[in-house]
Amino acid sequence: MTKPKPSKRARILIVDDHPTVREGLAVRIGQEPGLEVCGEAADMTEALRLVAETQPDVAVIDISLKSGSGIDLIKRIKDRDDTVRMLVWSMHSESLYAERALRAGALGYVNKDQVTEKIIEAILRVLEGKVWLSEAMAERLLKRAVGAGRPVGMHSPLEVLADRELEVFRLIGEGVKTADIAERLHLSVKTVETYRDRIRQKLDLSDGTKLAHYATQWMLENR
Repeated sequence: MTKPKPSKRARILIVDDHPTVREGLAVRIGQEPGLEVCGEAADMTEALRLVAETQPDVAVIDISLKSGSGIDLIKRIKDRDDTVRMLVWSMHSESLYAERALRAGALGYVNKDQVTEKIIEAILRVLEGKVWLSEAMAERLLKRAVGAGRPVGMHSPLEVLADRELEVFRLIGEGVKTADIAERLHLSVKTVETYRDRIRQKLDLSDGTKLAHYATQWMLENR
């Protein structure tokens, strides 16, 4: 009697700058019969290398990385290999980042404060090529699509910022200096200073000190 061939496990790449978070998620994924972790990365360079080497079915990506940003990484993976399905798993506000992640090429967004079962459910859904969002976020995007979501005003003043501007704003809020922001995002110091000026103007802040205060306060309120 011929033995049935074992079903192939879906390969999951974890991209997160915290080793303990990666380890915990890897253990949980390993408990799921149809899933296996094919690699772990802390930054954009390492993640892109592992995508090419391991050919994952799904990449679970955090917004904050050791270098680069999750949104940029999603765009780069999408450009290089559009067969990889991507899911964001982050502590940052879904209301601010989920739509940006979807536009970049991800299929879902899960907040880290949700129970770990949610990330497994989300991975399985994304594997099917379906979108995973919270009910509140899905309803918001649906209302916007039919023209019912904008007239009342924006949910956050930060929605006026472009993706890269928002990333620079977030790092300012974490107290990262301009030179270090440039290094993390692979930009020149002059470019980061240009982004700072644009952010300040868009948020109607008179100087760099007020920008730093505003960004720090925002980070404290949105952790």
